Amino acid sequence: MFLDRKDAGRKLARALLKHKEQKPIIVAVPRGGVPVGYEVARALAAPLDVIVVRKLGAPGQPELGIGAVSDGDQPRTIINEELARMIGVSREHLMREIRLQLKEVERRQHAYRSGRTGLDISGRTVIVVDDGIATGGSIRAALRSVRRNNPKRLILAVPVAPADTVEALRIEAD
Repeated sequence: MFLDRKDAGRKLARALLKHKEQKPIIVAVPRGGVPVGYEVARALAAPLDVIVVRKLGAPGQPELGIGAVSDGDQPRTIINEELARMIGVSREHLMREIRLQLKEVERRQHAYRSGRTGLDISGRTVIVVDDGIATGGSIRAALRSVRRNNPKRLILAVPVAPADTVEALRIEAD
C-alpha cells in the first residue's frame, strides 16, 4: 500500500505523468490531499492550488454527512436529499449548518491561500487530488465547484477509494 501521504502522492504522480504535457493545474483538498497533491504537482511541474470542502453534519451526528459545501466565487452546496429526508433534517438545521460551514470554508481559504485568490483554471486541465474517498459527498462538491470554472478537462486523482464510489463519481470528472 502506501507508507504515508507523501509516498501515496509520489505513486499517484507516476500514474499521472502522461498528463504533464497538458500543463495541468493541481487542485488539492485540504488537509490530507495537500501533501498528496504537492507530490503530484512537483512531479508534473504544475502549479498547486486548494479547494476547501466541508461536510454538512446531521443533527446530533456531525460525522454523518448529509451534504457538503465547497469554496469558490459561487460556493457549491450538495445535499443528499434522500438521507436528509430519511433522518428528518429540518430546513432550519440545514441552513444553519450551511452558514456555519461556509464561514469555516472562508476561514480556511484565507489560511491556506494567505489572502491570494485561486488560480484561473478556465480552459486548463485540472487534476483534483485528495488523499482518499469514502462516500464521495465532499469530493463531488469539490468537482462540481471546479467544473463551474470551465476547465478544459477535469481529472480526479486519489490513491484510495471504494470501487463503487469511484464508479459513481465517473460522471463528475472526465
